Amino acid sequence: MGRRVLLKLSGESFADPEVGYGIDPSTIERVAAEIAEVSREGYEVGIVVGGGNIFRGLSAAAAGMDRANADYMGMLATVINGLALRDVLEKAGAECRVQTAVNIQAVAEPYIRLRAVRHLEKGRIVIFAGGTGNPYFTTDTAAALRAAEVGAVAVLKATKVDGVFDKDPSQFADAVMLADLSYMDAVNRRLRVMDTTAITMCMENNLPIRVFNISKPGNVAAAVRGEAVGSLVH
Repeated sequence: MGRRVLLKLSGESFADPEVGYGIDPSTIERVAAEIAEVSREGYEVGIVVGGGNIFRGLSAAAAGMDRANADYMGMLATVINGLALRDVLEKAGAECRVQTAVNIQAVAEPYIRLRAVRHLEKGRIVIFAGGTGNPYFTTDTAAALRAAEVGAVAVLKATKVDGVFDKDPSQFADAVMLADLSYMDAVNRRLRVMDTTAITMCMENNLPIRVFNISKPGNVAAAVRGEAVGSLVH
């Protein structure tokens, strides 16, 4: 596997497990330690962060808020997570930059593709916040887009479950994990790997998607190293 990867971290993975929202220091510190470890090994890591632990645009839109406005609020939540992750990564000894698709110059660099690539080449971790900068697009789509733009060899999607299942494992005890499947399997069977736009973008750019459980210690580092954790969509 190549040395440059795009790690997609959901906002929920930052959340305090007791209450389901906010930022849990112990979780973020463990994840950051693993990312810093593989960065020191020479892997180039870009990260797209979600914001669901702070604000979820789709839920707010479903409750009657204007969808575009809700999505912009969600983008700002991803910036908060990005700044929190950068702080912890730097304490773990990794050099890190935050770039945002929504211009907030006081707190982060604007997203500039060639600058992001240069940071990665210099061994810096780059956190891409603010989604794509546009409403109606998920952070999954942002992850696929940034991965293609910076020339990553894979999208690594960290979730709360062990991989991709044939049905929701939280609702069905007989759900079966699928270790290996095609992009079209994921789309046609509506397996909720990522949204359809993100999967299609990965398929068109020949970007494999590895889905794995972030709550198991060591999984983040193993996924970056190309080990067979979770499920592979390709």
